[in-house]
This record gives sequence, structure tokens and C-alpha cells, in this order.
Amino acid sequence: MLAQTSLDESCRGVNNLVGSDIRALRKSRGLTIIDLTSALGRSVGWLSQVERGHTVPSVRDLAAIAAYFDVSLNFFFRSAHQNPEEQGLVLRAADRMAIGSSETGLSEELLSPTLGGSFEMIMSSFAPGSDSGGPKAARPTEDGGVLISGQLTMWIGALKVVLHPGDSFQFRKSTYAWQNEGTKPAVVIWVISPPVY
Repeated sequence: MLAQTSLDESCRGVNNLVGSDIRALRKSRGLTIIDLTSALGRSVGWLSQVERGHTVPSVRDLAAIAAYFDVSLNFFFRSAHQNPEEQGLVLRAADRMAIGSSETGLSEELLSPTLGGSFEMIMSSFAPGSDSGGPKAARPTEDGGVLISGQLTMWIGALKVVLHPGDSFQFRKSTYAWQNEGTKPAVVIWVISPPVY
């Protein structure tokens, strides 16, 4: 019961951020409010209130939303214990959330304090010897990044490039693929607009 109360209090403290993150996740998947509420068994009015920060979702509702979008419940509380003035503006390193799965050789952390803006920041670490398994389908986003360490081969459309630390890239609505042929992880700070997580 104490854990439930603590989570509910955390939720109340960041309800505006939770709502904007839910809206960003929904839009990044091309879902309407009706699509999501049908999947959750909730009303359109309720979700609209949550997304605008006027209603605080229960932990049970948040767990259902997290499961639907395949993110951890903690995703919604990543800045809950921060100074209120920093929430939505600053994300401390200790509060970063892992996203996706490292099974493919790619592990990522969400760097954005909120998904409610027009872009998101992600730190991607590509394990030595890993690759994307072929081209990734073009998505309706603009992507860019800078290689921080290691070496990474990328294909942007038909163009093949080998990136070294400090090299950056940017592309819009294009297929892409990657491969780390090196012996060290390749770390990229990635910016995507609009957010996809």
C-alpha cells in the first residue's frame, strides 16, 4: 500500500509531464485518442483530460499505457523526484530511462526531459560487431546525430559513410542502416523530430 501511495504522489507531482508524454507517444505511433482509449477501455474525455494535465491517471492506468507502448512504468516518473522548477526542462543523468532492447546490439537511453516538444534526444550505443539487420524503413521524421566515440558505418538511402568521433549526420524520411565493425561500442547522440518514443 505504501508503494502504491508513493507512486500516486509521484504521479500527481508530474501530471503535466505525464500527459504530454502520453500525447507524444500516441502521436508518434499515429494513433488517435479513440484508438488508444479503445485499447485501454477508457473514455475519450478521460484521456483528453489526462493529456492536458487536468486529470491524474492512476498507477493502474499508467501501467496499462506503459504496457501498450512497450515502455517501463518508470518511464513516466523519470523526473518525479527532481526540483519542480527543473521538471520538463532538465533530466539528470541518474534519471535517464533505458528504452528499447539491447538484444540487437543497440542499447538506448532517452535524454529528453519531456516528449512534449518537437524533437527528442536519445543516446544510442551500438555494440561491437552489431548491425541493423538491413535497411530500416523510412519514417516520417527528420533524424540527426553526432558520433561521440567509436566508429560506425551508416547507409543513408544508397549512400554509405563511415563515421568517426565528431562526425555528424542528418536525414529526412529516408531508409537507413548501421553496422559497428569496430572493437569498441559506437556511441551516438541522436535527435529525432517529431519524437518517436
